[in-house]
Amino acid sequence: MSKERSSRGTGSRAGSKLGPQKSYASKTNDPLRKPERRNASGNLIAPVGQKNFSNAKALPQHAIHLERLLPELLSFEQPADRVVSRYFRSEPQLGNRDRALIAESAFAILRRKNEMSQLAASGEGSQARRLALLGLMSALSEGGLGSANRAESAIADLAHVLKPGEYEWLQHVSTIDRNSLNPLVRNNLPEWLWDAFGQYPGEASREELAQALMHPALLDLRANTMKTTREQLLAEMNALGGRYQAIPTPYAPDGVRIMGKPALQNTVGFKAGMFEVQDEGSQLLSYLLAPKRGEMVVDFCAGAGGKTLAIGALMRSTGRLYAFDTSERRLANLKPRQARSGLSNVHPVWIDSENDAKIKRLAGKIDRVLVDAPCSGMGTLRRNPDLKWRQTPVGILELNQKQTNILASASRLLKPGGRLVYATCSLLPQENQAIAEAFLKNHPNFEVVPAAEALKPLFPKGELPIGCSLDNPWWQLWPHIHGTDGFFGAVFQKKAVAKVDSEGTKNP
Repeated sequence: MSKERSSRGTGSRAGSKLGPQKSYASKTNDPLRKPERRNASGNLIAPVGQKNFSNAKALPQHAIHLERLLPELLSFEQPADRVVSRYFRSEPQLGNRDRALIAESAFAILRRKNEMSQLAASGEGSQARRLALLGLMSALSEGGLGSANRAESAIADLAHVLKPGEYEWLQHVSTIDRNSLNPLVRNNLPEWLWDAFGQYPGEASREELAQALMHPALLDLRANTMKTTREQLLAEMNALGGRYQAIPTPYAPDGVRIMGKPALQNTVGFKAGMFEVQDEGSQLLSYLLAPKRGEMVVDFCAGAGGKTLAIGALMRSTGRLYAFDTSERRLANLKPRQARSGLSNVHPVWIDSENDAKIKRLAGKIDRVLVDAPCSGMGTLRRNPDLKWRQTPVGILELNQKQTNILASASRLLKPGGRLVYATCSLLPQENQAIAEAFLKNHPNFEVVPAAEALKPLFPKGELPIGCSLDNPWWQLWPHIHGTDGFFGAVFQKKAVAKVDSEGTKNP
Protein backbone atom coordinates (compact mmCIF):
# COMPACT_ATOMS: atom_id res chain seq x y z
CA MET A 1 0.00 0.00 0.00
CA SER A 2 1.27 2.71 -1.34
CA LYS A 3 1.76 3.45 -1.53
CA GLU A 4 3.11 7.43 -3.41
CA ARG A 5 4.05 5.41 -7.26
CA SER A 6 5.57 7.50 -11.59
CA SER A 7 2.47 6.65 -11.22
CA ARG A 8 0.54 4.02 -9.55
CA GLY A 9 -1.98 5.94 -11.56
CA THR A 10 -0.15 8.93 -12.68
CA GLY A 11 0.93 9.61 -9.23
CA SER A 12 3.50 11.35 -7.21
CA ARG A 13 5.67 8.41 -6.36
CA ALA A 14 8.09 8.63 -9.25
CA GLY A 15 9.52 5.55 -10.87
CA SER A 16 8.09 2.37 -12.29
CA LYS A 17 6.66 -0.56 -10.45
CA LEU A 18 6.75 -3.41 -12.94
CA GLY A 19 5.44 -1.38 -15.83
CA PRO A 20 5.50 1.89 -17.77
CA GLN A 21 6.41 4.80 -15.55
CA LYS A 22 3.41 6.88 -16.53
CA SER A 23 0.94 4.18 -15.56
CA TYR A 24 0.93 4.17 -11.80
CA ALA A 25 2.01 5.91 -8.62
CA SER A 26 5.59 5.35 -7.58
CA LYS A 27 7.16 4.50 -4.26
CA THR A 28 9.89 7.11 -4.27
CA ASN A 29 8.13 9.48 -1.88
CA ASP A 30 10.53 7.97 0.62
CA PRO A 31 10.50 10.42 3.53
CA LEU A 32 14.12 9.61 4.30
CA ARG A 33 15.51 9.81 0.78
CA LYS A 34 15.69 13.62 0.85
CA PRO A 35 15.03 14.19 4.54
CA GLU A 36 15.61 17.87 4.57
CA ARG A 37 12.76 18.31 2.10
CA ARG A 38 10.26 15.57 2.91
CA ASN A 39 7.83 14.62 5.62
CA ALA A 40 6.39 11.29 6.67
CA SER A 41 3.46 11.86 4.34
CA GLY A 42 5.86 11.86 1.43
CA ASN A 43 5.31 15.57 0.85
CA LEU A 44 8.04 18.17 0.73
CA ILE A 45 8.88 19.33 4.26
CA ALA A 46 6.52 18.50 7.06
CA PRO A 47 4.32 21.25 8.44
CA VAL A 48 5.78 22.32 11.73
CA GLY A 49 2.78 24.08 13.18
CA GLN A 50 1.27 27.51 13.19
CA LYS A 51 3.63 30.31 14.26
CA ASN A 52 6.65 28.06 13.66
CA PHE A 53 6.82 28.03 9.86
CA SER A 54 8.95 31.12 9.49
CA ASN A 55 9.40 34.72 10.46
CA ALA A 56 6.19 36.55 9.54
CA LYS A 57 8.25 39.09 7.60
CA ALA A 58 8.90 36.42 4.97
CA LEU A 59 5.20 35.81 4.27
CA PRO A 60 5.02 38.24 1.32
CA GLN A 61 7.75 36.25 -0.42
CA HIS A 62 5.98 32.98 0.37
CA ALA A 63 2.88 34.25 -1.43
CA ILE A 64 5.00 35.22 -4.44
CA HIS A 65 6.69 31.80 -4.55
CA LEU A 66 3.31 30.08 -4.41
CA GLU A 67 2.00 32.21 -7.28
CA ARG A 68 4.99 31.15 -9.37
CA LEU A 69 4.68 27.51 -8.42
CA LEU A 70 0.94 26.99 -8.89
CA PRO A 71 0.60 27.10 -12.71
CA GLU A 72 2.92 24.11 -13.19
CA LEU A 73 1.59 22.35 -10.11
CA LEU A 74 -2.02 22.62 -11.28
CA SER A 75 -1.20 21.48 -14.81
CA PHE A 76 -0.83 17.97 -13.30
CA GLU A 77 1.71 16.99 -15.93
CA GLN A 78 4.21 15.88 -13.29
CA PRO A 79 3.88 14.47 -9.75
CA ALA A 80 3.44 17.30 -7.26
CA ASP A 81 6.41 16.43 -5.08
CA ARG A 82 8.66 16.44 -8.14
CA VAL A 83 7.39 19.89 -9.18
CA VAL A 84 7.87 21.35 -5.70
CA SER A 85 11.31 19.78 -5.27
CA ARG A 86 12.46 21.15 -8.62
CA TYR A 87 11.20 24.60 -7.69
CA PHE A 88 13.10 24.53 -4.40
CA ARG A 89 16.30 23.58 -6.21
CA SER A 90 15.85 26.68 -8.36
CA GLU A 91 15.45 28.84 -5.22
CA PRO A 92 18.40 27.80 -3.01
CA GLN A 93 18.04 30.87 -0.79
CA LEU A 94 14.90 29.44 0.79
CA GLY A 95 15.42 28.06 4.27
CA ASN A 96 13.86 24.92 5.69
CA ARG A 97 11.00 26.78 7.35
CA ASP A 98 10.31 28.74 4.18
CA ARG A 99 10.11 25.49 2.23
CA ALA A 100 7.89 24.05 4.96
CA LEU A 101 5.25 26.73 4.62
CA ILE A 102 5.38 26.93 0.83
CA ALA A 103 5.16 23.14 0.43
CA GLU A 104 2.36 22.68 2.95
CA SER A 105 0.42 25.57 1.39
CA ALA A 106 0.84 24.02 -2.06
CA PHE A 107 -0.36 20.62 -0.87
CA ALA A 108 -3.27 22.24 0.97
CA ILE A 109 -4.40 23.70 -2.38
CA LEU A 110 -4.16 20.24 -3.98
CA ARG A 111 -6.14 18.66 -1.16
CA ARG A 112 -8.89 21.28 -1.41
CA LYS A 113 -8.69 22.26 -5.07
CA ASN A 114 -12.43 22.21 -5.78
CA GLU A 115 -13.26 24.18 -2.66
CA MET A 116 -10.48 26.75 -3.02
CA SER A 117 -11.11 27.20 -6.74
CA GLN A 118 -14.74 28.04 -6.04
CA LEU A 119 -13.79 30.45 -3.25
CA ALA A 120 -11.12 32.03 -5.47
CA ALA A 121 -13.72 32.77 -8.15
CA SER A 122 -14.53 35.89 -6.11
CA GLY A 123 -12.12 38.59 -5.02
CA GLU A 124 -9.64 40.65 -6.98
CA GLY A 125 -6.26 39.95 -8.55
CA SER A 126 -5.08 36.83 -10.35
CA GLN A 127 -6.48 33.37 -9.68
CA ALA A 128 -3.01 32.19 -8.65
CA ARG A 129 -2.75 35.04 -6.12
CA ARG A 130 -6.11 34.19 -4.54
CA LEU A 131 -5.30 30.48 -4.42
CA ALA A 132 -1.91 31.26 -2.86
CA LEU A 133 -3.57 33.26 -0.09
CA LEU A 134 -6.09 30.49 0.57
CA GLY A 135 -3.29 27.94 0.68
CA LEU A 136 -1.29 30.03 3.13
CA MET A 137 -4.35 30.55 5.29
CA SER A 138 -5.01 26.79 5.33
CA ALA A 139 -1.41 25.95 6.23
CA LEU A 140 -1.19 28.61 8.94
CA SER A 141 -4.48 27.42 10.44
CA GLU A 142 -3.43 23.75 10.09
CA GLY A 143 -6.22 23.08 7.62
CA GLY A 144 -8.84 24.83 9.68
CA LEU A 145 -10.56 26.81 6.92
CA GLY A 146 -13.89 25.91 8.47
CA SER A 147 -12.82 26.92 11.99
CA ALA A 148 -13.57 30.57 12.70
CA ASN A 149 -10.95 30.92 15.43
CA ARG A 150 -8.10 29.28 13.53
CA ALA A 151 -8.97 31.08 10.29
CA GLU A 152 -9.12 34.43 12.08
CA SER A 153 -5.67 33.85 13.60
CA ALA A 154 -4.24 32.88 10.19
CA ILE A 155 -5.73 35.97 8.54
CA ALA A 156 -4.18 38.13 11.25
CA ASP A 157 -0.78 36.58 10.51
CA LEU A 158 -1.28 37.39 6.82
CA ALA A 159 -2.51 40.94 7.39
CA HIS A 160 0.74 42.67 6.40
CA VAL A 161 0.93 40.56 3.22
CA LEU A 162 -2.48 41.57 1.93
CA LYS A 163 -3.37 44.14 -0.66
CA PRO A 164 -6.43 46.44 -0.35
CA GLY A 165 -9.62 44.38 -0.21
CA GLU A 166 -7.89 41.02 0.37
CA TYR A 167 -8.27 41.10 4.17
CA GLU A 168 -12.03 41.57 3.87
CA TRP A 169 -12.22 38.90 1.16
CA LEU A 170 -10.42 36.33 3.31
CA GLN A 171 -12.67 37.15 6.24
CA HIS A 172 -15.70 36.63 4.02
CA VAL A 173 -14.62 33.28 2.55
CA SER A 174 -13.61 31.99 5.98
CA THR A 175 -17.19 32.39 7.20
CA ILE A 176 -18.85 30.46 4.34
CA ASP A 177 -20.67 27.38 5.60
CA ARG A 178 -18.92 24.40 3.97
CA ASN A 179 -22.09 22.33 4.30
CA SER A 180 -23.77 24.69 1.85
CA LEU A 181 -21.30 23.76 -0.88
CA ASN A 182 -21.94 21.11 -3.52
CA PRO A 183 -20.73 17.66 -2.30
CA LEU A 184 -18.06 17.51 -5.02
CA VAL A 185 -16.80 20.90 -3.90
CA ARG A 186 -16.76 20.42 -0.14
CA ASN A 187 -15.33 16.90 -0.43
CA ASN A 188 -12.75 17.95 -3.04
CA LEU A 189 -12.99 14.93 -5.30
CA PRO A 190 -13.37 14.54 -9.06
CA GLU A 191 -16.80 13.29 -10.03
CA TRP A 192 -15.63 9.83 -11.11
CA LEU A 193 -13.93 9.20 -7.75
CA TRP A 194 -16.87 10.56 -5.75
CA ASP A 195 -19.11 8.13 -7.65
CA ALA A 196 -16.64 5.28 -7.06
CA PHE A 197 -16.63 5.91 -3.30
CA GLY A 198 -20.42 5.90 -3.48
CA GLN A 199 -20.31 2.16 -4.25
CA TYR A 200 -19.74 1.61 -0.56
CA PRO A 201 -22.84 1.59 1.67
CA GLY A 202 -23.85 4.74 3.49
CA GLU A 203 -23.66 8.34 2.32
CA ALA A 204 -22.12 9.34 5.66
CA SER A 205 -19.23 6.93 5.26
CA ARG A 206 -18.44 8.36 1.82
CA GLU A 207 -18.30 11.89 3.25
CA GLU A 208 -16.23 10.73 6.22
CA LEU A 209 -13.75 9.00 3.91
CA ALA A 210 -13.45 12.05 1.65
CA GLN A 211 -12.92 14.35 4.63
CA ALA A 212 -10.27 12.04 6.13
CA LEU A 213 -8.36 12.06 2.85
CA MET A 214 -8.03 15.86 3.09
CA HIS A 215 -5.92 15.69 6.24
CA PRO A 216 -2.16 15.04 6.20
CA ALA A 217 -1.13 11.56 7.27
CA LEU A 218 0.33 10.90 10.68
CA LEU A 219 4.02 10.10 11.12
CA ASP A 220 4.56 6.42 11.93
CA LEU A 221 7.83 4.58 12.51
CA ARG A 222 8.58 0.87 12.54
CA ALA A 223 11.03 -0.13 15.24
CA ASN A 224 13.74 -2.28 13.66
CA THR A 225 13.63 -5.30 15.95
CA MET A 226 17.04 -6.42 14.69
CA LYS A 227 18.50 -3.52 16.70
CA THR A 228 15.94 -2.32 19.24
CA THR A 229 12.44 -2.81 20.63
CA ARG A 230 9.38 -0.62 20.39
CA GLU A 231 9.63 0.15 24.10
CA GLN A 232 13.24 1.29 23.77
CA LEU A 233 12.45 3.41 20.72
CA LEU A 234 9.52 5.04 22.51
CA ALA A 235 11.73 5.87 25.48
CA GLU A 236 14.47 7.33 23.28
CA MET A 237 12.08 9.47 21.27
CA ASN A 238 10.26 10.79 24.32
CA ALA A 239 13.58 11.59 25.99
CA LEU A 240 14.24 14.02 23.11
CA GLY A 241 11.08 15.95 24.04
CA GLY A 242 9.20 18.52 21.97
CA ARG A 243 8.14 17.35 18.53
CA TYR A 244 9.62 13.89 19.16
CA GLN A 245 6.79 12.95 21.53
CA ALA A 246 5.86 9.36 20.70
CA ILE A 247 3.12 6.85 21.46
CA PRO A 248 2.61 3.21 20.39
CA THR A 249 0.57 2.64 17.24
CA PRO A 250 -2.74 0.97 18.17
CA TYR A 251 -2.42 -2.09 15.91
CA ALA A 252 1.10 -2.74 14.55
CA PRO A 253 3.19 -4.40 17.28
CA ASP A 254 6.42 -2.61 16.33
CA GLY A 255 4.88 0.74 15.39
CA VAL A 256 5.63 4.11 16.97
CA ARG A 257 3.61 7.25 16.22
CA ILE A 258 5.39 10.59 16.45
CA MET A 259 3.06 13.40 17.47
CA GLY A 260 5.11 16.17 15.85
CA LYS A 261 7.07 16.44 12.60
CA PRO A 262 10.72 16.37 13.66
CA ALA A 263 13.84 16.08 11.53
CA LEU A 264 14.26 12.35 12.07
CA GLN A 265 17.30 12.04 9.82
CA ASN A 266 19.32 13.96 12.40
CA THR A 267 18.65 11.52 15.22
CA VAL A 268 21.14 8.94 16.43
CA GLY A 269 18.43 6.29 16.13
CA PHE A 270 17.92 6.89 12.43
CA LYS A 271 21.62 6.86 11.64
CA ALA A 272 22.00 3.62 13.58
CA GLY A 273 19.10 1.95 11.74
CA MET A 274 16.86 1.71 14.79
CA PHE A 275 13.74 2.56 12.80
CA GLU A 276 12.18 3.14 9.40
CA VAL A 277 9.38 5.55 8.55
CA GLN A 278 6.44 3.34 7.58
CA ASP A 279 2.68 3.78 7.82
CA GLU A 280 1.06 1.48 10.36
CA GLY A 281 -1.07 -0.15 7.67
CA SER A 282 1.99 -0.93 5.60
CA GLN A 283 3.59 -2.55 8.64
CA LEU A 284 0.58 -4.81 9.11
CA LEU A 285 0.81 -6.00 5.52
CA SER A 286 3.98 -7.91 6.39
CA TYR A 287 1.99 -9.93 8.94
CA LEU A 288 -0.43 -11.04 6.24
CA LEU A 289 2.57 -12.61 4.51
CA ALA A 290 3.79 -14.03 7.87
CA PRO A 291 7.31 -15.02 6.72
CA LYS A 292 9.22 -17.53 8.83
CA ARG A 293 12.88 -18.01 9.59
CA GLY A 294 14.89 -19.81 6.95
CA GLU A 295 12.29 -19.51 4.18
CA MET A 296 12.68 -18.39 0.58
CA VAL A 297 10.61 -15.20 0.14
CA VAL A 298 10.07 -12.74 -2.71
CA ASP A 299 8.89 -9.15 -2.50
CA PHE A 300 7.76 -8.98 -6.11
CA CYS A 301 7.35 -5.19 -6.40
CA ALA A 302 9.86 -4.01 -3.82
CA GLY A 303 10.35 -0.37 -4.78
CA ALA A 304 12.65 1.34 -2.29
CA GLY A 305 12.15 -1.56 0.10
CA GLY A 306 10.13 -0.41 3.10
CA LYS A 307 8.10 -3.63 3.23
CA THR A 308 11.14 -5.68 2.23
CA LEU A 309 12.98 -4.54 5.35
CA ALA A 310 9.94 -5.24 7.53
CA ILE A 311 9.73 -8.78 6.09
CA GLY A 312 13.47 -9.29 6.60
CA ALA A 313 13.16 -8.34 10.27
CA LEU A 314 10.32 -10.85 10.76
CA MET A 315 12.61 -13.48 9.21
CA ARG A 316 15.34 -12.46 11.69
CA SER A 317 17.75 -12.03 8.77
CA THR A 318 17.66 -15.76 7.94
CA GLY A 319 16.76 -17.53 4.70
CA ARG A 320 16.74 -15.57 1.44
CA LEU A 321 14.60 -12.56 0.69
CA TYR A 322 14.56 -11.40 -2.94
CA ALA A 323 13.57 -7.80 -3.64
CA PHE A 324 12.38 -7.60 -7.27
CA ASP A 325 11.75 -4.32 -9.06
CA THR A 326 11.95 -2.90 -12.58
CA SER A 327 13.65 0.31 -11.39
CA GLU A 328 17.40 0.09 -10.79
CA ARG A 329 17.32 3.53 -9.18
CA ARG A 330 14.78 2.49 -6.60
CA LEU A 331 16.66 -0.70 -5.82
CA ALA A 332 19.77 1.45 -5.38
CA ASN A 333 17.84 3.48 -2.79
CA LEU A 334 17.22 0.24 -0.89
CA LYS A 335 20.93 -0.47 -0.39
CA PRO A 336 21.75 2.23 2.20
CA ARG A 337 18.54 1.44 4.07
CA GLN A 338 19.47 -2.24 4.09
CA ALA A 339 22.96 -1.38 5.37
CA ARG A 340 21.50 0.61 8.28
CA SER A 341 19.00 -2.15 9.07
CA GLY A 342 21.64 -4.80 9.71
CA LEU A 343 19.83 -7.34 7.52
CA SER A 344 22.01 -9.77 5.56
CA ASN A 345 19.30 -11.88 3.92
CA VAL A 346 18.00 -9.24 1.45
CA HIS A 347 18.98 -9.67 -2.21
CA PRO A 348 17.86 -6.86 -4.57
CA VAL A 349 17.17 -8.14 -8.09
CA TRP A 350 16.46 -5.95 -11.10
CA ILE A 351 13.93 -7.44 -13.54
CA ASP A 352 12.88 -6.01 -16.89
CA SER A 353 9.21 -7.04 -16.49
CA GLU A 354 6.99 -9.58 -14.79
CA ASN A 355 8.12 -12.04 -17.48
CA ASP A 356 11.86 -11.76 -16.80
CA ALA A 357 13.81 -15.01 -17.11
CA LYS A 358 15.05 -14.60 -13.54
CA ILE A 359 11.49 -15.20 -12.37
CA LYS A 360 11.18 -18.39 -14.39
CA ARG A 361 14.37 -19.78 -12.82
CA LEU A 362 12.79 -19.51 -9.35
CA ALA A 363 9.44 -21.05 -10.35
CA GLY A 364 8.17 -23.54 -7.78
CA LYS A 365 10.97 -22.78 -5.30
CA ILE A 366 9.57 -19.96 -3.16
CA ASP A 367 7.71 -20.25 0.17
CA ARG A 368 6.02 -16.83 0.21
CA VAL A 369 5.49 -14.01 -2.28
CA LEU A 370 4.24 -10.49 -1.66
CA VAL A 371 2.76 -8.65 -4.65
CA ASP A 372 2.37 -5.04 -3.55
CA ALA A 373 0.95 -4.24 -6.95
CA PRO A 374 1.13 -0.98 -8.90
CA CYS A 375 -2.19 0.74 -8.41
CA SER A 376 -3.99 4.08 -8.52
CA GLY A 377 -2.82 4.98 -5.00
CA MET A 378 -6.28 6.21 -4.01
CA GLY A 379 -5.60 5.07 -0.45
CA THR A 380 -2.66 7.46 -0.16
CA LEU A 381 -4.41 10.75 -0.95
CA ARG A 382 -3.47 12.13 2.45
CA ARG A 383 0.13 11.93 1.26
CA ASN A 384 -0.34 12.42 -2.47
CA PRO A 385 -3.35 14.69 -3.02
CA ASP A 386 -2.45 15.34 -6.66
CA LEU A 387 -3.22 11.70 -7.50
CA LYS A 388 -6.96 12.27 -7.38
CA TRP A 389 -6.64 14.95 -10.07
CA ARG A 390 -4.08 13.09 -12.19
CA GLN A 391 -5.68 9.65 -12.27
CA THR A 392 -8.56 8.76 -14.64
CA PRO A 393 -10.95 5.82 -15.09
CA VAL A 394 -9.07 4.91 -18.28
CA GLY A 395 -5.85 4.78 -16.30
CA ILE A 396 -7.50 2.43 -13.81
CA LEU A 397 -8.44 0.03 -16.61
CA GLU A 398 -4.84 0.00 -17.84
CA LEU A 399 -3.68 -0.78 -14.33
CA ASN A 400 -6.16 -3.64 -13.98
CA GLN A 401 -4.51 -5.52 -16.82
CA LYS A 402 -1.07 -4.93 -15.33
CA GLN A 403 -2.23 -6.08 -11.90
CA THR A 404 -3.68 -9.25 -13.39
CA ASN A 405 -0.48 -10.04 -15.30
CA ILE A 406 1.83 -9.39 -12.36
CA LEU A 407 -0.21 -11.52 -9.96
CA ALA A 408 -0.32 -14.41 -12.43
CA SER A 409 3.44 -14.23 -12.99
CA ALA A 410 4.22 -14.05 -9.27
CA SER A 411 2.04 -17.06 -8.54
CA ARG A 412 4.37 -19.26 -10.58
CA LEU A 413 7.09 -18.82 -7.97
CA LEU A 414 5.23 -20.66 -5.19
CA LYS A 415 5.90 -24.13 -3.90
CA PRO A 416 2.83 -26.26 -3.12
CA GLY A 417 1.54 -24.98 0.20
CA GLY A 418 3.20 -21.62 -0.37
CA ARG A 419 1.51 -18.29 0.47
CA LEU A 420 0.78 -15.50 -2.00
CA VAL A 421 -0.36 -12.05 -0.86
CA TYR A 422 -1.84 -9.55 -3.31
CA ALA A 423 -1.98 -6.02 -1.94
CA THR A 424 -2.66 -2.48 -3.10
CA CYS A 425 -2.89 0.96 -1.52
CA SER A 426 -6.16 1.52 -3.35
CA LEU A 427 -9.75 1.87 -2.17
CA LEU A 428 -11.31 0.91 -5.51
CA PRO A 429 -12.96 -2.53 -5.80
CA GLN A 430 -11.89 -2.95 -9.42
CA GLU A 431 -8.25 -2.93 -8.30
CA ASN A 432 -8.86 -5.06 -5.24
CA GLN A 433 -11.67 -7.60 -4.89
CA ALA A 434 -12.19 -7.85 -8.65
CA ILE A 435 -8.54 -8.77 -9.27
CA ALA A 436 -8.49 -11.25 -6.38
CA GLU A 437 -11.70 -12.98 -7.48
CA ALA A 438 -10.56 -13.19 -11.10
CA PHE A 439 -7.25 -14.72 -9.99
CA LEU A 440 -9.05 -17.44 -8.06
CA LYS A 441 -11.30 -18.19 -11.02
CA ASN A 442 -8.35 -18.54 -13.39
CA HIS A 443 -6.01 -20.36 -10.97
CA PRO A 444 -7.88 -23.32 -9.43
CA ASN A 445 -4.61 -24.55 -7.86
CA PHE A 446 -4.88 -21.66 -5.34
CA GLU A 447 -7.33 -21.18 -2.47
CA VAL A 448 -8.16 -18.25 -0.21
CA VAL A 449 -6.76 -17.90 3.28
CA PRO A 450 -9.15 -15.57 5.18
CA ALA A 451 -7.32 -12.43 6.26
CA ALA A 452 -8.70 -12.85 9.78
CA GLU A 453 -6.96 -16.22 9.97
CA ALA A 454 -3.67 -14.81 8.65
CA LEU A 455 -3.68 -11.98 11.22
CA LYS A 456 -4.99 -14.05 14.12
CA PRO A 457 -1.53 -14.36 15.78
CA LEU A 458 -1.56 -10.57 16.29
CA PHE A 459 -4.93 -10.73 18.05
CA PRO A 460 -4.63 -13.71 20.44
CA LYS A 461 -7.51 -12.62 22.67
CA GLY A 462 -10.00 -13.63 19.99
CA GLU A 463 -11.03 -10.19 18.77
CA LEU A 464 -11.60 -9.69 15.05
CA PRO A 465 -8.32 -8.46 13.51
CA ILE A 466 -8.17 -4.91 12.15
CA GLY A 467 -9.35 -4.61 8.56
CA CYS A 468 -11.17 -7.95 8.61
CA SER A 469 -14.87 -8.78 8.52
CA LEU A 470 -16.97 -11.88 9.01
CA ASP A 471 -18.66 -11.71 5.61
CA ASN A 472 -15.63 -11.73 3.29
CA PRO A 473 -12.06 -13.07 3.35
CA TRP A 474 -10.29 -9.88 2.27
CA TRP A 475 -8.35 -7.31 4.28
CA GLN A 476 -9.22 -3.60 3.90
CA LEU A 477 -7.95 -0.60 5.87
CA TRP A 478 -9.70 2.78 5.73
CA PRO A 479 -8.21 6.19 6.56
CA HIS A 480 -11.42 7.39 8.23
CA ILE A 481 -11.85 4.23 10.31
CA HIS A 482 -8.35 3.01 11.10
CA GLY A 483 -6.28 6.19 10.79
CA THR A 484 -3.94 4.52 8.29
CA ASP A 485 -3.50 4.75 4.56
CA GLY A 486 -6.08 2.78 2.59
CA PHE A 487 -4.87 -0.77 1.98
CA PHE A 488 -6.31 -3.96 0.50
CA GLY A 489 -4.92 -7.44 0.94
CA ALA A 490 -5.86 -10.90 -0.34
CA VAL A 491 -4.10 -14.02 0.93
CA PHE A 492 -3.89 -17.16 -1.21
CA GLN A 493 -2.31 -20.55 -0.67
CA LYS A 494 -1.11 -22.87 -3.39
CA LYS A 495 -2.81 -26.22 -3.00
CA ALA A 496 -0.67 -29.22 -2.18
CA VAL A 497 -0.09 -31.63 -5.02
CA ALA A 498 -2.10 -34.82 -4.57
CA LYS A 499 0.00 -37.97 -4.42
CA VAL A 500 -1.10 -41.31 -5.92
CA ASP A 501 -0.34 -44.45 -3.84
CA SER A 502 0.35 -47.90 -5.21
CA GLU A 503 -3.38 -48.65 -5.42
CA GLY A 504 -4.08 -45.58 -7.52
CA THR A 505 -5.71 -43.62 -4.68
CA LYS A 506 -5.06 -39.87 -4.49
CA ASN A 507 -3.83 -38.65 -1.11
CA PRO A 508 -3.16 -35.06 -0.08
